[in-house]
Formats: sequence, C-alpha cells, structure tokens
Amino acid sequence: MESLARQSKALCPFLHKTSTSTLKRLSSQATIASVARGCPIMGHAMEIQESKAPHSRSYSTVREVEISKEFIEIPVNKKTAGSATATATATSANKTPAFDDKQAPFNYEKLYESDLQRKHQDKSYRYFNNINRLAKKFPHAHRATESEEVAVWCSNDYLGMGSHPVVTEAMHSTIDKYGAGAGGTRNIAGHNLHALKLEASLADLHRKEAALVFTSCFVANDATLALLGKKFPNCVYFSDEMNHASMIEGIRHSGAEKVIWKHNDLADLEAKLAKYPKSQPKIIAFESVYSMSGNISPIEAICDLADKYGALTFLDEVHAVGMYGPRGAGVAEHLDFEYHDSNCNPENLVSTNTDGSARRDVMSRVDMITGTLGKAFGCMGGYVAGSKNFIDWIRSYAPGFIFTTSLPPAVMAGANAAIDYQKSSLKERILQQAHTAYVKRELGERGIPVVPNPSHIVPVLVGNAEKAKEASDMLLEKYGIYVQAINYPTVPIGHERLRITPTPGHNKELSDHLIKALDETFDTLGLDRIKDWEKKGGRCGVAQPGYDHIKPIWTPKQLKP
Repeated sequence: MESLARQSKALCPFLHKTSTSTLKRLSSQATIASVARGCPIMGHAMEIQESKAPHSRSYSTVREVEISKEFIEIPVNKKTAGSATATATATSANKTPAFDDKQAPFNYEKLYESDLQRKHQDKSYRYFNNINRLAKKFPHAHRATESEEVAVWCSNDYLGMGSHPVVTEAMHSTIDKYGAGAGGTRNIAGHNLHALKLEASLADLHRKEAALVFTSCFVANDATLALLGKKFPNCVYFSDEMNHASMIEGIRHSGAEKVIWKHNDLADLEAKLAKYPKSQPKIIAFESVYSMSGNISPIEAICDLADKYGALTFLDEVHAVGMYGPRGAGVAEHLDFEYHDSNCNPENLVSTNTDGSARRDVMSRVDMITGTLGKAFGCMGGYVAGSKNFIDWIRSYAPGFIFTTSLPPAVMAGANAAIDYQKSSLKERILQQAHTAYVKRELGERGIPVVPNPSHIVPVLVGNAEKAKEASDMLLEKYGIYVQAINYPTVPIGHERLRITPTPGHNKELSDHLIKALDETFDTLGLDRIKDWEKKGGRCGVAQPGYDHIKPIWTPKQLKP
C-alpha cells in the first residue's frame, strides 16, 4: 500500500499533497475510505491492500457508520469522470466547497434513525434491563420495583467483592473523611495517598516495579497501546484476533502497523513475527482469559516467541485478576501457583528449564500487564503495571491519563481493600470454581451446549440473536433469573449465547434453579442442544472434535482449602 501510494503521488493531486502517514490515519475513517474507493488510484490501491490483508474480525469493533448516497453526494464532473486527476480533485480533502445558502443542512437525525433501524433489523439492538443489585442479598437484585427480586447470573463481580464488608467499610470511612470526588486530574487536584497506596498494592500484586491507575481498563488499554505505537519507530502490533475492543481501539489510535494472528495459534504468530527484522519494535497484544469464550491463552509460549523475535508482551488480565493464582494476580501467576503461594518460600523452590538452566516465572516475563478494579475486585477503574521507567513514561505522555479526572478516594480505598483481602484469601476463588464446575457438569448432562473452556465462564450457545433474547426474556420473566443475551458485535453472527458467571454466592439451591430453568427454556423455545449441534457439524467447540479433553486450569490440589 505504501509503495503504491508513493508511486502514485505524481499522478494524483490528493496524494501529492498528503503525507503517507496522514493517509494511513485517514484510511481508518469511514468517510475518507468511501471517498477513496471512488478514486481510480486510491481505490485500486485499497483493493490490493485488502486482498493481501489477513482475515480481520470485524465483529470485535464498533461498527463504522456507513455513509450512503442518501446522506452525502460527491460532485463529479461527468466529462472528466474517467480522469484520475479530475476525480481526485473533486474529492480532495484540501478543498472546501463554497457555502451555498440554498443547500439543505445534513440530516443528522436521519442517520441516527437509519443506523438504529439497521440494528433492529439484524436483531443486534441492545435492550437494557433495569437491574439494581442488593448489597445485603448478593447475588440478588430488584427490577424497577423492590418487590421484583431476581437472581443475577451474569455479573462480572465474580467474587462478590462489590458488597463485601471489607470493601464497603473502607469506602464508607473514606468518603466520610475525604468526600465524594477527586476534584480533578491528578496533575491538577493532586497525587493523593489513596492513589499511592493502590498503585503500590497493584505493583506488588503483579510483582512489578510500578503501576498506574486509570478510570477504566478500556482507557488504560487505549491510552497505553496508542502511546506505544506512536512513540516506537516503525512499531508493529501482533494482535490476537479475539482481542477486546479496547485493545483494538488503542492499536488503531496509535497509527502503527497491525498484524492479526489467529486466536491462540502459536504457529501463525511465529510465522508472522518471522517476517520482520528482530531490531524492529514489536508488541504482542493478547488476553489471558477471553471473556466471551472462556479460553485461556498460552502465555509462557507467547513469551518464548517474544524473546526469540525481540518483541514486548502486552497482557490483558481483566477477566483473570482476583480469579487465578494464590494471590489473585491472574493466569500468569497461576501458571507458577506453588512458586507464588504465600505459604511457600520461593527461595526453597527449584525452578529450572528442561535443559537444567534457571527458569524465570511466567509473570515476571510479561512486560506489561493491564487489569481492572471493576470485576473480581468489585469496584471500578483500571491499571497498567510494568517497569518503573515504563510507568513513569505512560504517566508523563499518555493523554488518556493526563487529562482524565482521577478516581474518587473512596473508590480507590475500596479497591485497595479488595486487593489486599484477595492476596491472602483463597476462599472465594475456590468456592467460585466449585460452583462453576457444578453448573457446567449439570448442564452438560442435560445436553445444554456449553462452549468448552478451562476458565470460570459458562457460555451457553444459542446461535441466533432473536432466540437468545427470547431465552433471556423468558428466564427473567418466568423464572426470576437475569442472564443477558450476548450478540453481535461482541460475538460473531451465529455465535450468540447466554454468558453465565457463577459466584461464591450461587449455592446449590440457586444453581439447581438455574439448571432447571435453562432446561425448560431450551424445550419451550426449541433451542439446539448438543446432539443438534453435532448434526450441524458443531460450533464454538460444541460437538466438535478435540474439545472434549479441556480441563479446568485449577487443579484438584489447588482447590483444596
């Protein structure tokens, strides 16, 4: 694409006046892309680029607005329509049409209406239920009125820390003393003790030199990845095709080159890494637990490839922090469970490679780790952890941190209390795993299709957006069970599901009620069970060969209190 653009500069006024880097940025915008496709030169270049590009996962990003002739007309001189120069001049971003008072203004509302109508038509429109979680009745909530209580089965407050006394008491005492808000950005309002304590606790959790707190992990991922790609010369991102939208947006905002590799496919990743010089800056971006499938990435093997090809590793542990490892640091810690167990002395443990050389634990090999305070830790916010210089660099240069109001003191105090508690308690993690195993086993025995995975997530495959919503509605209205339907663009069309997340509070009584309700709902709506998917060749690992051997990442030994 770049070489073709350079060759075309002499022929096209638009290209001649626009730098290659600017063109790369503009090419990601829907409007300029639609204009460029009408240009004989740029249109041809884009076709070549798309034919060479690896398969991209369009459903993982926010859908770009489609600009149609109904909303925008591009004037073209019919006499010179075949001329590259005339077409490029007509569509040039450097020329602004003269103001014409007789022209009608752009129909903004019509665009909103058209896009929303499209959402309704393809059944991907999202309906929000009125769910009010009850702190003293976790995992229950009430709907619009307090008399309408339901059991919540899809919350990401995985361990119930959002209503744990250690968290709520820390927040109450802090808000009484320091008030509600932070007063502004940390640059303006100050660097308070709550932020210092929280970041020190997070750095210790991941055994890193430092950490930096953001308002959410979406912001942390976006700000960090955008800055890395802008600052590293000729940086290339290697992004797992199932990565979260926050990582995709951060990489896009960086303007750097992106190479998408097949989900958890090490051979594909290595083949793509090998195409670039070792000296060229490279970042492998991936997650530990993928939230919609429950898949877990091969972190150690990815670190091996990063070392071999001179890449940095960027690991999103959002759905793993609090849930895995002896101290709740995530999957990277869990892979060396005994080594990190607070009851063991790491100095007495022998850790070696097969060749007898010293082996570094997996967590220490990951360069950058991001996580959230809004899921297993029960509060809100996000963070990134890494080396001291890296964190100071992000703090000094990332607009997403510099220009964002800080988290309130009470929120940071509550998150810090949750982290400190989970560092020394395995009780909630063990109970959550036990409840997850029970639900997966019982659903499987009834032929209800659960996407196989080794994690704490229970994705029940439906495979149809309309039916998934019907199932969600029936569970809520008839059985008092809240499980939100997951559809496009969070998952691909045809992969729609009910995403169930058991917690320590979902005891056997609640689990049996859920299992019975799902069984009856599948019968009532005629939803496909495992045997039906088998006849169709399977989907998402359900009724497909090679998936029946997947075992939980928690071993029986680790689950013993």
